[in-house]
Amino acid sequence: MHEIEFLKVIVIIFGLASLVIFIFNKLKLPSVIGFLLTGIIVGPYALGLITNINIIEILAEIGVILLLFIIGMEFSIKKLLKIKNIVLLGGAMQVGITILVVVGILHFFTHIPYNQAVFIGFLVSLSSTAIILKVLQENDQVETHHGKISLGILIFQDLIIVPMMLFVPFLSGETTNVWNELFLMLAKTTALLGVTFILARWVIQYILHKIAVSNSQELFLIAIIVFGLAIASFSAWLGLSLALGAFLAGLAISESSYSYQAIGNIAPFRDVFASFFFVSIGLLLDVSFFANHWVTIITITITLIALKAIIIGLVSTLLGYPFRIAFRSGLILSQIGEFSFILAKMGVSNNLIDNYFYQIFLAVAILSMSVTPIFILFSKPITAFFAKLPMPKPIRDGLRELPKVKLPELNGHTILVGTSQYSSLMRSMELANITYVIIDTDADLVRNLQIQGINAVYGDAHYKSVLEEASTKNANNMLL
Repeated sequence: MHEIEFLKVIVIIFGLASLVIFIFNKLKLPSVIGFLLTGIIVGPYALGLITNINIIEILAEIGVILLLFIIGMEFSIKKLLKIKNIVLLGGAMQVGITILVVVGILHFFTHIPYNQAVFIGFLVSLSSTAIILKVLQENDQVETHHGKISLGILIFQDLIIVPMMLFVPFLSGETTNVWNELFLMLAKTTALLGVTFILARWVIQYILHKIAVSNSQELFLIAIIVFGLAIASFSAWLGLSLALGAFLAGLAISESSYSYQAIGNIAPFRDVFASFFFVSIGLLLDVSFFANHWVTIITITITLIALKAIIIGLVSTLLGYPFRIAFRSGLILSQIGEFSFILAKMGVSNNLIDNYFYQIFLAVAILSMSVTPIFILFSKPITAFFAKLPMPKPIRDGLRELPKVKLPELNGHTILVGTSQYSSLMRSMELANITYVIIDTDADLVRNLQIQGINAVYGDAHYKSVLEEASTKNANNMLL
């Protein structure tokens, strides 16, 4: 019976989502909004086609894990260290200032008790990693300045969610040993980082090379999934988030030579399961409640977006970025995050918020998430409009000179897919001083070529991530 229920949910979601996404593609609207709309339509508060939300929540969690897993693989530890100031300083300022502002507004204007105000500040301070990074990736904006600001702040938010969860019982008065809990959490985080570092440094590279030599794509895919789920499971076993473990697992694999092939293997699964996350969010919305309180909900949503955009824009300005980048980053990060849903459920069970506020929160969160893809796509013209307003020169131009976005080193080169049929051509190109890049699925051959100083990428040329690593956009020719 459970199998039939499971298949029924899958068929309903994919059936309706196919129609909705087809219409959205015709209208050139982001697919994320289409998935949210699908969830609202089939949910228990609309047509009632799906009432068992537990199945969707499990699939949604897998989607978030795979999404952050691939983000980690695409980013690498070296790139993470380059934005450490954004992660540590920018993220801490954003979360801290947001909580303080929310507490001030709620306590002094609505007289909400401090513990409830702080908890609501937690909910507001988080942004949606899943939606932002998905849309940024689809539009090749992750490596831009506003993309790096968004990623850095989101990483800090994903880290701070664990201390926030530990603080919830303290805010509700159920526990007083919060410092012991924080110390334990720090010890667990250190253990997770240590295990991940050991795997990245001495285990993953060796095992993936041995598997790649076997030339078995099935075995390679299974190994990647095992590594990702193992580290994510270890993170959950320690009491930390699955998402954090998945991100660190991706970072570990990114240090190997096979990350681009791994991305190509995992990406289709990510897109399928990530869609369940957005559908699961839509399922939570009570349509009748929204209809009865739409003025309140829209007013709070507009206030929330404006407040977060201003705070994040201010933080970006303090980090030295000019107005155009700072304001654009604020727009992108101005919604409620998916981890806020987890916190909100804890708040209800700990009597920090009642059911009325919970429904208001759900409606505001979904509405703010729905407009996020639009803000990202149109953030440039919106920012250009506000940039015309008079403002001090340091704010307009930034407090420091920004590093240039690194361009691919290869330009005007030729890409050779495979090597056996091009051995004589390679020698001729070397004599003619023509730059070329080799893409091959022979792991030993690729390693030997790299040792010789030849540009070589391991992977299947059918995958976009492998082609991007070979700088296909800047190539003059590609021979298959």
